[in-house]
Amino acid sequence: MYEQTVEKGKRPAESVVAFVAVLLATMLPASAGAVDRSGKEVVEAVCIACHGSGADGAPKIGDKAAWAPRAERGLTGLTQSAITGIRKMPPHGGSPGLSDAELERAITYMVNASGSNWSEPIPRTAPVIDRSGEQVVRMQCANCHETGVAGAPKMGDRAAWIPRLKQGFDVLVRSAINGHGGMPPRGGIANLTDPEIRAAIAYLLNPVPAAAGTAPAVVSAPDPNHRTLEGTEIFFGLTSAETLRAQHPGSDAEATMHGSIPRGKDYYHVNVSLFDAQTHSPITDADVEVKIVDPLRGNQVKLLELMGSANALSYGNYFRLPGRDPYTIDVSIRRTGALRPIATTFAFRK
Repeated sequence: MYEQTVEKGKRPAESVVAFVAVLLATMLPASAGAVDRSGKEVVEAVCIACHGSGADGAPKIGDKAAWAPRAERGLTGLTQSAITGIRKMPPHGGSPGLSDAELERAITYMVNASGSNWSEPIPRTAPVIDRSGEQVVRMQCANCHETGVAGAPKMGDRAAWIPRLKQGFDVLVRSAINGHGGMPPRGGIANLTDPEIRAAIAYLLNPVPAAAGTAPAVVSAPDPNHRTLEGTEIFFGLTSAETLRAQHPGSDAEATMHGSIPRGKDYYHVNVSLFDAQTHSPITDADVEVKIVDPLRGNQVKLLELMGSANALSYGNYFRLPGRDPYTIDVSIRRTGALRPIATTFAFRK
């Protein structure tokens, strides 16, 4: 019986060696001595067997209706299902040699081929690198600062910028973070980090690209209003109602949000923006609750409402913050299907 399995012209020992070599090749992780494959390569080698035809209920690549609810779970949720297995799909898609990074790339490839536009996953070993000041300016700030729209100081116009520096560079950065005049908080890009904003302002003051290999001129501490917890990027913002009223006169969508902008210098709008840490896509399926801790006047607890603007989707609501003592702001985020909420705390002082 055994002799029938021996390839013609080969001795039994040679066939056993060949069989073991093939077996090891399928079991060893792809990262052992090799570079992780691209998402397309993994899909063509492994995933296409089911996702190409929709076999056993697998969402077919290109079927937008089938992939849309899955894409809402984000890359973290889909990757976890692929690692552990779900319904008729075995762990790691039945290919134990696939690395987690390869799975993430394959999932991103299939999701994008089915109507989404996710960014390529960042390698887990890659350092987090902020965008340069020039990149941020060209991406967003130049829309106003290149031509001076609505009184914005032009790039490189030192006569216009120097009066804004009288209170110091950090005050100017804080103004950009919170919003000022006609400029929305963080220039309308919720996931700009504080270091990126600092670098952008430095570039606006002196729009000369840094020489290759040189360190940035402005170095900042970590952003206190940005956290990454359990695969979720959290950006916190707080703007006075008076500032918002000046930015949005009349009855535009922003001015009528939550009914209307309350009057009084003690009212502030708390804003929380959420992004998937891997895909950087906005998260819109969460319940976000904020508690303003105030032992003297009593705590305030409100659910933030999902809001849409020309720039982003975020959660927000108004709170009354009288007094000048520091405020502790507890944020609780519960996503659909999550077993427990994500909790974090921010601080605010007038």
